[in-house]
Amino acid sequence: MTTRRRFLTAGGLALAGLAAPHVLRSAPRVVEIHMRASERGEHVWFDPIGIAVERGATVRWIVDQDVHTATAYHPANDGHSLRIPEGASPWDSKFLVQKGAHFEVTLTVDGVYDYYCMPHEEAGMVGRIVVGKPGGPGALPFDYFKGRAGSGDWKPVPLAAQRAFPSVAAIVKQRVVRRPAGQTSSSHSNHTG
Repeated sequence: MTTRRRFLTAGGLALAGLAAPHVLRSAPRVVEIHMRASERGEHVWFDPIGIAVERGATVRWIVDQDVHTATAYHPANDGHSLRIPEGASPWDSKFLVQKGAHFEVTLTVDGVYDYYCMPHEEAGMVGRIVVGKPGGPGALPFDYFKGRAGSGDWKPVPLAAQRAFPSVAAIVKQRVVRRPAGQTSSSHSNHTG
């Protein structure tokens, strides 16, 4: 025999079941990386410089000081060497000039993503993201592409940038890697902003 209570309970559970997928689904995770500079602009950096995220995470770069870009190491970006997973889409924020300006990308392919700030790459303003399982060109030595067909025109990662990257192992272990206290990127003479 169905009572009003049983009917309401069953109906309520059925309706709750319809709503549950919306409740159980979590919003995509957004991870923020700040684009920083010292007061006079002689030192520039991404904060954090290394992060580990799950596939599908959205990364948002936000300008705190100075003029910056968040640009993937990819031949489509001014002929730079490929340092993001093959099959991943390259990105370039273009110049972000105002404090609070931001740019974001959702990363859907596992691997290591290396990126740089266009005006400050030579000063070592670079960052690294590990999505899911590390791998791909960003996990290889910086000169891995030398002698490979089709890579003859690729620009190598500048030495100051190479020195600035945190290791993939440190990112996987710590999940968030910040620039060590007291460490600054190289001074640069072509400061913009």
